[in-house]
Amino acid sequence: MAIITLTTDLGSKDFYQAALKGSILTIFPDAQIIDITHEVPSFNISYAAFVLKNAYPYFPKGTVHLIGIDSVFSEKTKYLALKYNEHFFVGADNGIFSLLFDGPPEEIVELNIMQDLKYLHFPLVDIFVKAAIHLAKSGKLKEIGLPVDGIEERMLLHPVIEPNMIRGSVIYVDTFSNVITNITKDLFSKVQLNREFTLHFRKSETITQLSWHYNEVAEGEKLCLFGISNHLEIAINKGKASGLLGLHLGDIVRIEFHPQA
Repeated sequence: MAIITLTTDLGSKDFYQAALKGSILTIFPDAQIIDITHEVPSFNISYAAFVLKNAYPYFPKGTVHLIGIDSVFSEKTKYLALKYNEHFFVGADNGIFSLLFDGPPEEIVELNIMQDLKYLHFPLVDIFVKAAIHLAKSGKLKEIGLPVDGIEERMLLHPVIEPNMIRGSVIYVDTFSNVITNITKDLFSKVQLNREFTLHFRKSETITQLSWHYNEVAEGEKLCLFGISNHLEIAINKGKASGLLGLHLGDIVRIEFHPQA
C-alpha cells in the first residue's frame, strides 16, 4: 500500500490542490492520497509542523509525507527528502523539519530531480511529486538526491520556566476553537510537583484544575486539559473557547503553582 499524505497551505477554493493530486495520479494511479490539511495559514511553517507532527505517527511506517509550505523556488532554499522514524518527508528546507522532528533524521538528501521550467513557480506538482512517488514505490533516497549533513534550524518560542511559574503562549487553535499552548504535559508535571495551580489568561480569566475530558464540566463552562497532542489546551465544553475567551495565536498564558500546605 503506497500512501502519500499532503500538508499544504493551498486551501480548497482554488485549483491548486486538485492540480497537485492530479499530478500524483497521472504518474502513479495506484497512489493512496491522504489529506492531512490544506488549510495552513499561508507560509506558516510552525502551524504546519504542529499539525503534521501530531498526525504522521498514526500512519504506517514507510508513508511518504509531502509538505507544501513556502515551497516556491528560491536560490537560497534547498528541496529535501528525508527519512525520520521510518517515515519519509519531502519539502523545502525552510526550517519546518527542525520543528517537526525531535531528533536528527536518519537520512537526508537534497533533491537533484531536473526542474521542469513550466512548473518553476509550482514545484509541488513537479519535483516534490516525483520525489514522493519515487519513495512511495520503495525507491531509495540516494537515487533522487545527494546526501547533506543537516537541515535549516528554526526555533520555536519556548515557555519561560521558574520554580513556581510557567509562562507559555498559544500556538494553535483547532477547528473546535480549542486553544492549544506550547506547554507540554511533561513540562507541566516537572514543575508542578503535585502542587495546586492557577492558570491565568487574558485579564482576569483563571482555571484551577485539570480535566480529563471535555464533558467533565457543564456545557458552556471553561476547562483545561492535556489533549491528544499532550499540550495544554484551554477549551469550553461544546463552546468556542478562542472567540468567547478572546484567545488567539501568540497570546500569553501563565500557570502559577502554589506552595504546598
